[in-house]
Amino acid sequence: MIAWHITSLQVLPGFRLEVEFADGNRGIVDMSKDDFDGVFEPLADEAYFALAILQDGVVVWPNGVDIAPDAMYAEVTGKLVGAAA
Repeated sequence: MIAWHITSLQVLPGFRLEVEFADGNRGIVDMSKDDFDGVFEPLADEAYFALAILQDGVVVWPNGVDIAPDAMYAEVTGKLVGAAA
């Protein structure tokens, strides 16, 4: 089992994502302060942001942009992936 594999996704208002991981950890990833530049620019539109889906354990948008699930795991749990316990 890969702990940071995302098993559940709910898009919340305000550029937030509620996620659950394979190890049972769950929480909210707040992207409201992120800079949506370059390929991420379409995500600055909250209606487009809401089009996020879960694909093979990763959050993706229609333009192919994804968010690294290990970084999301670190934000939710405070644990770096691969760090000693």
